[in-house]
Amino acid sequence: MHSSKLLPRGSLAAVSALLLTGCFASGADSAGGDSNGERRIRLAMMQPPRSGLSPLSDDAFKLSRWSTAETLVTLDKDGDPRPALAAKWQRSDPRTWTFTVREGVTFHDGTALTAEAVARSLTRAATAAPKPRILDGVGLTAAAEGNTVRVTTTDADPLVPQRLSSPQLSILAAKAYQGKTVNPVGAGTGAFVLTKVNGTSSAALDRNEKYWGGRAKAPGIDVRFIPDGTARAAALRSGEADIVESIPVSQAPLLAENQITEVPMPRTNTLYLNTEKGAFKDPAIRVAARVAIDAKALVSGVYENRADVAEGLLGPALPWAKQRQGRTAATAPGKANGATITIGTFTDRAELPEVAASLQQQLQKAGFKVKLDIREYANIEQDALAGKFDAFILSRATILDSGDPTAYLQSDFGSEGSFNIAQLSDPAVDQALRRASATPVGDARRAAILAAETAVLNSDAALPLLHERVIQGDATHVVGSVKDPRERELISIATHIS
Repeated sequence: MHSSKLLPRGSLAAVSALLLTGCFASGADSAGGDSNGERRIRLAMMQPPRSGLSPLSDDAFKLSRWSTAETLVTLDKDGDPRPALAAKWQRSDPRTWTFTVREGVTFHDGTALTAEAVARSLTRAATAAPKPRILDGVGLTAAAEGNTVRVTTTDADPLVPQRLSSPQLSILAAKAYQGKTVNPVGAGTGAFVLTKVNGTSSAALDRNEKYWGGRAKAPGIDVRFIPDGTARAAALRSGEADIVESIPVSQAPLLAENQITEVPMPRTNTLYLNTEKGAFKDPAIRVAARVAIDAKALVSGVYENRADVAEGLLGPALPWAKQRQGRTAATAPGKANGATITIGTFTDRAELPEVAASLQQQLQKAGFKVKLDIREYANIEQDALAGKFDAFILSRATILDSGDPTAYLQSDFGSEGSFNIAQLSDPAVDQALRRASATPVGDARRAAILAAETAVLNSDAALPLLHERVIQGDATHVVGSVKDPRERELISIATHIS
């Protein structure tokens, strides 16, 4: 068997920095310069595209963070809807909303934003297979009427404006929909034009000189996808990157304090248990796993206290989540008796393999025999969704789509959810989710959401471990990067290099 000695952390960082040299070179020079003396922004991102940057997938959030694709609605800091490509809207009846399309907006290919273009994008999303996560359980049609778009849902839905803020419902030009896939290159309306995508390695964007929202201060963005967290941090230290997404907690002490910002995130690190087959089909064995886990040890040992111990699925980024009841039904724990389980997770988030190793030790002490299967996310997601693991560790955003946790809960724990890794089919959970989905926005809806969370916790299909804080890295010459808990914004028209 081939073996090699591990390099010390500093040596790994140095090697990574050497490998990154010149990786941000584009049409500009390698330092990000422009012919007019302006400097392009060099951005290091964690996860490469999973679906060719299709907005119908999670890749949509990259397009949003680059300010290249836009939606009808945006959300303010409180999660309330505000105008974007729609200038205004009104609700005609419980199932029908009318959105007035903003005038004077053009797509990056020069064609005009029209109600027909909006209806085309929304229809493509609503009829996709699978649907974008934001439309899980939602039947939606869109029809153009003059300069307005009539959006009709199968059932009454109080969250239609919030849903239409999801980057997965970005509005693109007709050219994006020529084939079976959706190609966003040169097809958005945002402050930056996506000009080039080099597979899963890099992308380039130029300033949109005709942007309806004003002129961006930066001439462009050069993006590099760097899954390895040590390499991303090294890119910031070596000056190869200006903005770095998701610095691993292990790398944060190696950076200057004025280079990092710690932001509490609506993101929960959760152990999903397969309720359909294997050892965890038995609720008592699921409880045995829960009582064996020491989340405080994970927070202090793996996250170096840069995270919060989870009390539920929803974390401190949602202050009202503190009003939860918690579990209201208690199943007595069973005994592991040497049950063999396989835990899957991925390498794209540097802490998750360490979490897996710690959980392996904790569960083994409780009598389980534990195997680990750790790969890059792109190579493991399909198996996780197919229920091929007994358990799966996932870092999951809880209000990513609509600013409301209902879509996340429905997607991950509803019987028909598209991201139901736990393979959960629980009538009590489904009923609670239906009630939450139908409740109008406000205190009553928040109470219904917490009741749905309680139903999930009672099933022990998901064991919330901790709530993450994202660490964003900015070089000291970066001005105006966005620290967004929802991970929708990163570079705005105000972001530039001083």
